[in-house]
Amino acid sequence: MKKINWGTGIFIAFALFMSFILFFVFLVQSDHKYDNELVIEDYYKYETGLQAQLDKEDNASKLEQKVSFEAGENGIIITFPKGFDYKNITGKVSLYRPSSQKLDFEIPIALSSSNLLIPKSDLAGGRWDIVTDWNYNGTGYINKKQLTLD
Repeated sequence: MKKINWGTGIFIAFALFMSFILFFVFLVQSDHKYDNELVIEDYYKYETGLQAQLDKEDNASKLEQKVSFEAGENGIIITFPKGFDYKNITGKVSLYRPSSQKLDFEIPIALSSSNLLIPKSDLAGGRWDIVTDWNYNGTGYINKKQLTLD
């Protein structure tokens, strides 16, 4: 039996280590159990509208009475400013779940009072990122909030 010198041993060790790492890289990339999802599907399209979003955030920050978010036992209650006529408020509420894109959803804003209730039955427990994109009399506003539900 021939003895292996230290140079050949180091080469074999590196080759085995690289094979081990490559095996796991290919395993994670090919297995659907390890979902490598994007946070936003159309990222570049989203980036082009960034200035309009910043303007809406600026409009929201200038309001005297801010939009409030509250996690209650019935669900999430979003309260719009009392000085606004709720009949003229339009837009959508987007709920993002950082841990699973499958739980993300949007609902249109249709108010019968200055409050909007998102029922707890529609929401799984954990962290939610809520984006309220709304308009009032031609002016756009965006409010963002992170809530954790039990």
